[in-house]
Amino acid sequence: MEILKVQNLCKTYGSGESAVQALADVSFSMERGEFAAVVGASGSGKSTLLNCIGGLDTPTSGGIRLDNEDLLAMKGQQRTIFRRRNIGFVFQSFQLIPELNVEQNIIFPLLLDGRKPEKQTVDEMLDTLGLTERRKHLPGQLSGGQQQRAAIGRALITKPILILADEPTGNLDSGSSRDVMDLLVRASRKYSQTILMITHNTSLTSSVDRVLHMTDGHLADLGGKYNEKLS
Repeated sequence: MEILKVQNLCKTYGSGESAVQALADVSFSMERGEFAAVVGASGSGKSTLLNCIGGLDTPTSGGIRLDNEDLLAMKGQQRTIFRRRNIGFVFQSFQLIPELNVEQNIIFPLLLDGRKPEKQTVDEMLDTLGLTERRKHLPGQLSGGQQQRAAIGRALITKPILILADEPTGNLDSGSSRDVMDLLVRASRKYSQTILMITHNTSLTSSVDRVLHMTDGHLADLGGKYNEKLS
């Protein structure tokens, strides 16, 4: 089942001779439960693409449909509510609220949306994340890997249609990076969660379903594992 459809997406910053085309006629789609990675050098357009799909930036032209809803046709508050309920974000810098403990950070999106967290769901999520014993710890009392796992739990708790992961291992050591990637893969399989991740680290793509490559705003679908395509 098609969950995400991006059609002829363009994004231009500036005008005239100083114009920079960050996205150049980008088109692709994703199925439910698919885990795809977008790789490419810094400045290739990866983050711009993610921000447009997440409703954090507006493309110059093109279309984005998420679960058959036209994201770009939504205005202001409507888009904000749709994004909060249907898109989960995982950032490189974790962006946990320092005054809230692990459990409170994870359930915060539900509270923000006026929903009451179910204890069984929260307990299961903490167990999946390996954070049951850390549920009352503040972010400052956690390792980088534990903080990122909490951030992934926050993204998963609303059962979003799509998770957008922006360099989720960028601030982690190699061991923690592997743990976070394993967790994202398990989440994709266990919850049939659709995940789109951007990364400059091609070694992380060995366990994803599909790899997309960006160069100067242009997107190429490489299909399976990136390193296999290079061989």
